[in-house]
Amino acid sequence: MPATINMSETQFNKLRKVIYERSGIHFQDTKKYVLESRLTRRLEELNFETYDQYLMYLTTGPYQTDEFQEMFNRITINETSFFRNEPQLQTFEERVLPELLEARKATKTLRIWSAACSSGEEPYTLAIQIYRSLGVRLSDWRIEILGTDISEKVLDIARSGRYHHYAVRSTSPAIVSRYFKQDDRHYQLDPEIMSMVHFEKLNLKDTFAARRFGTFDLIMCRNVMIYFDDDMKTNVIKTFHNQLADDGTLYIGHSETLRNLNTGFIQLDLPSAFAYRKA
Repeated sequence: MPATINMSETQFNKLRKVIYERSGIHFQDTKKYVLESRLTRRLEELNFETYDQYLMYLTTGPYQTDEFQEMFNRITINETSFFRNEPQLQTFEERVLPELLEARKATKTLRIWSAACSSGEEPYTLAIQIYRSLGVRLSDWRIEILGTDISEKVLDIARSGRYHHYAVRSTSPAIVSRYFKQDDRHYQLDPEIMSMVHFEKLNLKDTFAARRFGTFDLIMCRNVMIYFDDDMKTNVIKTFHNQLADDGTLYIGHSETLRNLNTGFIQLDLPSAFAYRKA
């Protein structure tokens, strides 16, 4: 491992301000070491000896947009898997999804948004659940599942539908056997499931860009808001409120809460669900 390039408090404050302004992700005062440890190799690759040089490169010149994307990929942890947090997904398949299908039986259209979806495991999981719930009725429905993320790198993985074993660690062998084709150490997702999901790059800080996607019956944004401060959380939840159908459902992560935020949502009485509807 290379020796860590030291970051001063001033440099840390400048860097985390850039990160916050462009992504909404907030690095707390105690997290300077995280940025140092994850960016040292990047500075060496660019032959930079100080963070002042790197900040200049990151904020000026023709490469600042590309470099922010490169930096973002290194400082964030895209921890995800298929069927992650099974109890929560079970409430979706057994309680929320049947209600939505009944409510949409006239139009036979269902729209779902998986926000900050990383490499696609979450929206593909929802697709599998809908696929097996509808069965032969699937051809009668128009299912639209959107996965968005700020990182093009993880979206490329999502679009490929090709995963390492770690991605299916929470998935039952029966589901893996039914919906994946194993190739060496990789698992290729069934093309029919892949066709139910499309992916777009989106920064959750960009509320205007989110509007173009229209209204959704279900929005999932799990384990992302833990990186936001209260202002960013409020703005993101406001976006979800605007984009969610009046009888739609919002899911957040099990370690997150909307408590103490003026959101316009009320929590549903579903054990382990962390699900909300408009007040």
